[in-house]
Amino acid sequence: MKILNLNSDTDIGANSWFVEFENHNIILDAGTHPKREGFKSLPMFNLVKNSEIDAIAISHCHHDHIGALPIAFKYWQKAHILLTDLSYFIAERVLHNSVNVMEKKQDELGIKEYPLYTHDEIERLNTIIQGFKYNTPIEWASFHKKRSGLWSPILEFHDAGHALGSAGILLRGKKNTLFYTGDVSFRDQTILKGARFNNIKADVLIVETTRGNRQGAIYDRKKEIELFCDAVERAQKRKTSILIPTFALGRTQEILAILASMTKSGRLKQQPIYIGGLGRVFTEIYDLQAHRTNRKFPDLQLRQELNLTVLEREDLLTIKLNKGNIFVLTAGMMNENTAAHDMAMRIIEQEKHSIFFVGYADPDTPAGRLKATKPGQTFFFSNIGGNLKRKCNIEDFDLTAHADKFDMLHFISRVKPKAVILGHGSDIAIRWFQEQINKNFPKVKVFQPKPGEMIEI
Repeated sequence: MKILNLNSDTDIGANSWFVEFENHNIILDAGTHPKREGFKSLPMFNLVKNSEIDAIAISHCHHDHIGALPIAFKYWQKAHILLTDLSYFIAERVLHNSVNVMEKKQDELGIKEYPLYTHDEIERLNTIIQGFKYNTPIEWASFHKKRSGLWSPILEFHDAGHALGSAGILLRGKKNTLFYTGDVSFRDQTILKGARFNNIKADVLIVETTRGNRQGAIYDRKKEIELFCDAVERAQKRKTSILIPTFALGRTQEILAILASMTKSGRLKQQPIYIGGLGRVFTEIYDLQAHRTNRKFPDLQLRQELNLTVLEREDLLTIKLNKGNIFVLTAGMMNENTAAHDMAMRIIEQEKHSIFFVGYADPDTPAGRLKATKPGQTFFFSNIGGNLKRKCNIEDFDLTAHADKFDMLHFISRVKPKAVILGHGSDIAIRWFQEQINKNFPKVKVFQPKPGEMIEI
């Protein structure tokens, strides 16, 4: 078995792995780097451009895992493209939105190579993508191998509990097994239940290490939710507007579910909850697919429980902030040309209002720089916003959709792999996992391949 790290960064970035598995080749994920633009945001597909790829399998529909799928398809047009049936309903919308964003950046930032792909190319891709239910055995050998009667290894998607449609990917051959966790949450979130990885056994594990750099005791989600609810109540009593920057897929629906629960219990009055257009689209899909999803509150329909109001971009500059409004806006990192970024520019220099962070913010993004400030500090927010003086209230709640590091170690102990490959995390996070695996499972080989590094197991 050969495994090549196609991520162009040592940190969380353009997630993608090339796996040579018993004479068959597969690409696991095809993401774009959230902090890079143009060709620099892509995985290093050129390293395997001359290889025959039997299949491309996508773990879930966040941009850092699917954003480069149309580019991968340009390289390997005969490959099967596989994802879960729930992701099937999301992928097209994510990729079309990416084209819209790239076209806007081409105009506003002058990035010549944008768009990296077009709406027409996505429409063609849609005729190729195949969606499968969880735990369904899939033969993934290339079409010509199948026609020749050659044996095919098996692929199965297993519910990862991270976002709607997210999956760990199991490869089973005649001699070997490999399991790729993708992004995983072993614990229940507000809507989605935790990962269903109970019976996974594999010789090789590729695991995410996102929270390996988190300090402190075992994660207590119920406590974080209660702290969040208390803070919302306090803000409402003061008629303080709250901006909650979130990712459109997953985190937005989790926050809306908390607000719906608060409304039903009387802790939050009925009022408009302002969201972005893409957040609304994914919320509708969450509602429509509720009966097919392993989730808590299967009858909860967010559109019915909450007065969701799409905030158009021109409204960001004019809507009044003195009524205790709640804004659940994309994007979580407050990147430029997003609703969260533009609303933050209005709120940051106002003492009365608040910004609630509900997840990780990269230190090199506008959100990360804002989180690191102290009250009254002047800091560089973004190229558009320039230097701003932070006067607003900032609160931080850990409502992660990623596995707690101790939960991931427990999972490794249950699987009993011969080798573990560490990815999707900072250098500090990966080093923590390396040390803990060496200490607790000394017979397990641990690899942390650098960008472009091939390992053979």
